[in-house]
Amino acid sequence: MTSFDSSPQLNVWRALLALAVVFVMLATTGWTAIRNHRAQSPLQASLSAWRHGHLDGRELPDADASPQRLTAFFASLTDRQQRRLAHRYPLAVGNMNGAPVELRYRANRIALRQQSKRERALTHDERLSETGLFQATRRMHRYASLADEDRQILAFDPDGTGRVAEVFGDLDRAERVSVVVPGVDTNVLTFQRTNRRYSAPVGMAEALYRAERTASTRTRTAVIAWADYTAPDGLGLDSATALRAEQGAIRLNKLVRALPGGSTVALVCHSYGSVVCGVAARSLPSRVTDIAVAGSPGMRTAKVSALHTAARVWAMRDPDDWVQDVPYLEVGGLGHGADPMSAEFGARLLSASDAEGHSGYFEPGTVSLYNFAEIGIGAYHLVECARKNDGCRAGLPDTGAA
Repeated sequence: MTSFDSSPQLNVWRALLALAVVFVMLATTGWTAIRNHRAQSPLQASLSAWRHGHLDGRELPDADASPQRLTAFFASLTDRQQRRLAHRYPLAVGNMNGAPVELRYRANRIALRQQSKRERALTHDERLSETGLFQATRRMHRYASLADEDRQILAFDPDGTGRVAEVFGDLDRAERVSVVVPGVDTNVLTFQRTNRRYSAPVGMAEALYRAERTASTRTRTAVIAWADYTAPDGLGLDSATALRAEQGAIRLNKLVRALPGGSTVALVCHSYGSVVCGVAARSLPSRVTDIAVAGSPGMRTAKVSALHTAARVWAMRDPDDWVQDVPYLEVGGLGHGADPMSAEFGARLLSASDAEGHSGYFEPGTVSLYNFAEIGIGAYHLVECARKNDGCRAGLPDTGAA
């Protein structure tokens, strides 16, 4: 790895240079963070049909109603009526906070199969370019894979680069839920990887769920691979600002508030995902007990107290993670604030001594994954601090989970 001088003066010059480049980009090309608008996406079409729909003479509730109201509505229906709604409005029901999770799985399975068929039809369109054919084929196979009967897809939107969330474990019965919030270049096609498996959301969540199950056989846990926000595409302008994080924070807050039962929640936030979690922190409900960030470029604030959250805030960074060379400041909306690993920030610092770079925090057998799992099950007395006797466990409850 290349060595960089990380002096404050050099960081300031880097930030000013970045600002100059951005201003030139904005002057010549315009703001491009939001693009590729279409008249109506498949999800919007499904929601529109829901708004004008009826069930046995009853009007359907507003899809944006509170989770409590929607839960009550679905509870008033028979199983047959619920299934009818899932078949009529699969994308609407599949993304509806407050709908029963098993019904959302069913609805998203239907929607994924429908989208896979549409992509298959595209592959026979002779007007499609070679690149377009390749992308349509990839999407067709990815949708078909996500639609497998044994997968629990909690959210799915095929629009743009796509959004998706998958559950590992029994969400209805879970006592503790961990939500993995990934960073840049996350979309429906990168949601799961064969190579570098544990750098993608599915691999991250699978590894964390297994680690939590190993750490405690008594604790009922579930883990959500949450790629249900539009992440920045690469390390460009989007990743240097909070626009995507602000949009994602709204969606993350809605997810957490709609989770079934009374489970506590731990957010496990990687890279730009930690920006999302930082922006979301002040509006999250009290059921979120822990926010753990890894490889963070910042959380859009100078210190933990400014997050205005009662949740415990943890931070870790591998010694070889390139993100440590990012300027930790915010100037004119660019940059994400203080280094969460700094003493001034005030997070509880965890060890990630063997994570091997920016994408290795969820590799099985690593200390970083072990720490995430212990936080996930509430075994705070077992976490490994970044340095001995630095007090990262000070004042924490011992749940006795084992």
